[in-house]
Amino acid sequence: MDPRDAMDEDAPVFVISVAAELSGMHPQTLRQYDRLGLVSPTRTAGRSRRYSMRDIVQLREVARLGAEGVSLEGIARILELENQVSELRGRVRQLESALADELLSRPGRRVFAARGDGDVVSLRAGVRPSRQTEVVLYRAALVGPGDDRDAGGRDAR
Repeated sequence: MDPRDAMDEDAPVFVISVAAELSGMHPQTLRQYDRLGLVSPTRTAGRSRRYSMRDIVQLREVARLGAEGVSLEGIARILELENQVSELRGRVRQLESALADELLSRPGRRVFAARGDGDVVSLRAGVRPSRQTEVVLYRAALVGPGDDRDAGGRDAR
């Protein structure tokens, strides 16, 4: 098992010297990025910086963008937009989950069908059964005493 898999990527565990080494930057560069708000690590009670693995990844992204010639203002805007996209994706997942729960919990909104092998399946509202899933209704005919017809209504003689 990879130790990075077990570690929470948001846990602030790296001091500035380790973060600088992991990101391939000088510690003074990390301090400058913190002052500019590009990458803002968590602070301890004693005000020292603690970087998370997510911060390290973000520092590497800043270095990559800088190497491609993007200005620090441009990098700040890119990071801001990436954070907004990430937050919006999370919100969409929450809303999709809430909508699915709501649709399933409404009485009368669930539709069931029987497959050819007799299994019962749940269908989403508005979805027609495929050819393999057919709904068959059977209504037995009432045959009274002395009636010479079979259950299908045909003459039994």
